[in-house]
Amino acid sequence: MGVPLISLDQVFLGWRDKIAVRNISGVFTQGSLTAVVGPNGAGKSTLFKGLTGQINPLRGHIHIAREVEARMALLPQMGDIDKSFPISVYDMVAMGAWRRVGALGGFSQQEHVSVGVALAQVGLSDFARRPIGTLSGGQLQRALFARLILQQADVLLLDEPFAAVDRATTEDLMRLICQWHEQGHTVITVLHDLDLVREFFPQTLLLAGQTVAWGPTDSVLTTENLHMARHLCAGDYL
Repeated sequence: MGVPLISLDQVFLGWRDKIAVRNISGVFTQGSLTAVVGPNGAGKSTLFKGLTGQINPLRGHIHIAREVEARMALLPQMGDIDKSFPISVYDMVAMGAWRRVGALGGFSQQEHVSVGVALAQVGLSDFARRPIGTLSGGQLQRALFARLILQQADVLLLDEPFAAVDRATTEDLMRLICQWHEQGHTVITVLHDLDLVREFFPQTLLLAGQTVAWGPTDSVLTTENLHMARHLCAGDYL
């Protein structure tokens, strides 16, 4: 068992009188690679909002180890990105260095080198000066992964990283995720492709407005648990 980095103790998340996620308890440990899965409306993105401090628990507690509080990075859903914003791929990726550089800090030659390396890692070296609005869905996701690389985070939260991207992009970005895991980073990823989860993710949290199962992927993604999750999200057992 690894060192606990994020602990949830009977956590309820939602807005006002609407509870989206109820009574979740568990731990994300250092260096773990965890998939968060569940039917539509299961509360997966709401959980991420709680983990990143965008919303506070209605009840219960989320404890994040002090040493990683400032070293977490979120890959948002692509639908949350305004592609009409007039910014180049290079500049968007360079924003990943914001915590190190700040508003008034100079962007050093080493940071410029790091941007170039990150773009090369995701296969976008020739796209640096393009406006982000000209990118395809897969190219935009590659650029967002490059920005993550610049953030140098210990904990990475990826919200549906493979939605609306082609197979080649999925394979390339999945290799990056595996590299981060091998380097000791903690990666938590919302996914819909259960075959991908079974192949690459040792740990899985199955949500359906509450925890259906959380642990080794083989023991979580059983027929019985998946059936339960579908019925819970349909309201059959609530």
